[in-house]
Amino acid sequence: MAPHFTVIRDTTPDSAIPRGAVVAMGNFDGVHLGHRAVIAAALEMGRAHGRPALALTFEPHPRRFFSPNTPQFRLTDEPAKLRLLAGTGLAGAVVMTFDKARAGTSAQDFIHHDLIGRLGVSGIAVGYDFHFGKGRVGSPSLLVNEAPRLGIEVDVQAHVDIDERPVSSSAIRIALAEGQLDEATTMLGAPWFITGEVIHGEKRGRDLGYPTANIRLDANCGLKHGIYAVRVGRGQGKDQVRLDGVASFGRRPTFDNGAPLLEIFLFDFKGDLYGQALDCAFIGFIREELKFDSLEALIRQMDDDSARARAMLAAAPDAFPRLGTID
Repeated sequence: MAPHFTVIRDTTPDSAIPRGAVVAMGNFDGVHLGHRAVIAAALEMGRAHGRPALALTFEPHPRRFFSPNTPQFRLTDEPAKLRLLAGTGLAGAVVMTFDKARAGTSAQDFIHHDLIGRLGVSGIAVGYDFHFGKGRVGSPSLLVNEAPRLGIEVDVQAHVDIDERPVSSSAIRIALAEGQLDEATTMLGAPWFITGEVIHGEKRGRDLGYPTANIRLDANCGLKHGIYAVRVGRGQGKDQVRLDGVASFGRRPTFDNGAPLLEIFLFDFKGDLYGQALDCAFIGFIREELKFDSLEALIRQMDDDSARARAMLAAAPDAFPRLGTID
């Protein structure tokens, strides 16, 4: 049975923080295989010493703080990241607010005040390229050098490679932007997913025989416009119901070239989903978004898309991210 997953924030009283925990430190955007190696190291360290293991991460993402006007395609927003972390077996997460004060904190002050003083950590796991503190002076080598004096254990994980290419959040973003779902899924260790609320659309799908559940994604989402085989989760935890479908993400060039929208047609489903939050995992890329000369041609293509999506989903019956629940 998975442990309860507790989120510790800047406002959490010191008395509610488990002393002596092991922390896996990182931004964890996407919680990909490289991140999971760091998490696995923290879990192993925690088991060896009988200590809980936590993730330590920052919100908003430091890139958002330093470049507020630059579009940032995040693989996982904060709730999605926490649910993925909760699915790894960690006992919880420390979410530190990344603001002007945090950005101006020296690496030594971060170690002594935050890690040792407030959290009382007994061990730290980090990736080879993780930096922290003002000017990014803090590094894995600094932690290793400080560890004996502080009486803590430090584990530094090397990069994880696939086909001699390092796994990274940037590489996953590129893969998603190019429609290379297999590549993104391999680096993530599970399909990429989004969570969103079903909103009202133009209801054209009903007239075409393909009623859709519509979700507006983040404006900075860099996913390639096109047609996808998807698996949707309705509800959370052990009560979640999985539904297969086919989805279009894009501007609907046949109709209006409007703002990007995710439109999901769920196979063999009837019901009202308006206002509900759905998890949508992207299992396979089918084709690029196209403009059709007639509704008949569009419907024929949608029939073909659906058949292809069913085949992709049948070939991956268990494909879905492992998501935990947050206390």
